[in-house]
Amino acid sequence: MEVDPTPDTSDFEQMEWAQDSFFTELASSIPGIDEAMSFAEVLKQVQSMDYSTIVFDTAPTGHTLRLLNFPTLLEKGLNKLMTLKGTVGNMMGQVTRMMGMSGEENVADQLVGKLEGMLDVVRKVNEQFKDPEQTTFVGVCIPEFLSLYETERLVQELAKYEIDVRNIVINQLIFPEAAGGSRLLEARVRMQQKYLQQFHDLYEDFHLVKMPLLEEEVRGVDALRDFSKNLMTPYKPVPAAAAAAGSREAQLEAEVAQLKARVAELEAQLAAAKK
Repeated sequence: MEVDPTPDTSDFEQMEWAQDSFFTELASSIPGIDEAMSFAEVLKQVQSMDYSTIVFDTAPTGHTLRLLNFPTLLEKGLNKLMTLKGTVGNMMGQVTRMMGMSGEENVADQLVGKLEGMLDVVRKVNEQFKDPEQTTFVGVCIPEFLSLYETERLVQELAKYEIDVRNIVINQLIFPEAAGGSRLLEARVRMQQKYLQQFHDLYEDFHLVKMPLLEEEVRGVDALRDFSKNLMTPYKPVPAAAAAAGSREAQLEAEVAQLKARVAELEAQLAAAKK
């Protein structure tokens, strides 16, 4: 799912005061609008419940933490507005009367009604975020210092938000069996193994999934399905020598197939020439 950060003002189109272009420009310049639009999409999915499982591929750590904290901030803000609704209602009534906006005496009631409805949904999403039976967070990282640091920061913040996290995927891992005598790969293996040990020390009660560094990008449905198998079944690396032997065998088989096809083509040409 790709979320458009442009605010959707369709809910307010029936209100004359919200149809000015200034309102749209103001809404699009609000700090944190990206997180707000992402959260709005969460609200839609929670309300519709069109899917049994919803997977959000989140942005890097900083944006993700702001997104996850947004329900709490929004709930606090809406609660504050609800406590001020009497004052706001009186002010809006006076303003609409001063501007001679007939038929707009219920502007404050419309706003309060929308805020109350939004607050109920926000509370529901907050409850789902904090329910480990409904929501869990899967961290994805690589075995390097900065990624380890960001993962630890993420886990600590998620604990503050009371959001369940018990699975971490360690991606782009070079297994010792795949080094094949390469000095560069062996150096990378030693570096990765050092941080991999730190992951095991920090998250001994977590489920750590190790994913290999591949030769090509994982693109397309078939490639994703093949790659995803390692999420459920631990990846077993193939020794470099065996992989090389298998690759040579496959190459020879391909050459044999080409030669057979060429022989068949020449036999067909010979048969045609005899006629």
